[in-house]
Amino acid sequence: MFEAILTVCLMGAEPVCRDRLVPGYAAASEAGCRAALAETPPDLAGLAEGVDASGPVCRAAGEALEVAEVAPGVFAHLGRVAEPDAANRGDVSNLGFIIGGAGVAVIDTGSAPWMGEALWRAIRARTDLPVTHVILTHMHPDHVFGAGVLMERGARVWGHAGLVRALADRQANYLESLRALVGEAEFVGVQVPGVTDPVAERAEIDLGGRVLDLRAWPVAHTGNDLTVLDRESGTLFSGDLVFDRHTPALDGSLRGWRAVLEEMQAMAVARVIPGHGGPSLEWPRGAHPLARYLKVLERDTRAAIDEGARLSEAVETVAQSEAGAWQLFDAYNPRNATVAYTELEWE
Repeated sequence: MFEAILTVCLMGAEPVCRDRLVPGYAAASEAGCRAALAETPPDLAGLAEGVDASGPVCRAAGEALEVAEVAPGVFAHLGRVAEPDAANRGDVSNLGFIIGGAGVAVIDTGSAPWMGEALWRAIRARTDLPVTHVILTHMHPDHVFGAGVLMERGARVWGHAGLVRALADRQANYLESLRALVGEAEFVGVQVPGVTDPVAERAEIDLGGRVLDLRAWPVAHTGNDLTVLDRESGTLFSGDLVFDRHTPALDGSLRGWRAVLEEMQAMAVARVIPGHGGPSLEWPRGAHPLARYLKVLERDTRAAIDEGARLSEAVETVAQSEAGAWQLFDAYNPRNATVAYTELEWE
């Protein structure tokens, strides 16, 4: 297979460039790709300010994300349980897509444009149906910055009603951090997703005989968590409301998260695709480690507050009994203890 590629560069004293997929021109031969470009040239007017481009040209198809079919028509990509860096290129969260009778819905798009492009190729290898919907489960950068290629092809973007403001407040810091960790070239021409369809409580998406239930939750992991339930297979994409192996990351409310997780555990679903780990968990058993961790985090934080421990002291002791059960514990548990202490000390 061949596809159209555009080389985009951030212009400066030393230009920083990357090759960017131009979707919709894949063909079995290079000649077929060129013919498609000649017949319908791509609109390049949407390039970010300060970004220059050359091409497009036709090349052999690039990498596709590895995905597993966890249920008929439901696919999940397992991100690494790691911090984003140049070696993993930011591939540190789970993504997925669901194929209906008339279109495809993508759930989360990864840290960087290349991930959305690689996900596009994985979808095209399995169906020619259009990608009609992109669903973002929350604001964190490892879930949102690959959306550009999918938006370019006309996908509507769904998210919690609070996502737009939360992402707007943080996107500059998120991108600055990712550029430092992963490399500036991976983010040339990155597009920050705009939510076309905000969900305040619940919504439905019909993919053509296949209905998805979207639910916006109260403040928990973050203030803008959204889940996606495929009715047909009973598969729930939880976003980061569920972690597996990866130490949970608290960026909302500890008490809220515990309450939401308890309600989720009562849901009659066949399997859960967590935001990290898995990629497919039996339910509700798959929630037990997270529920235990959050319980210990609250118990130990309350004990530290009752004993008069300062925040700087509490972060050294809270939830240390959980250290052996999770990866990246030293990176995330002190942050969780800080958020929990700040929340609970003012009760």
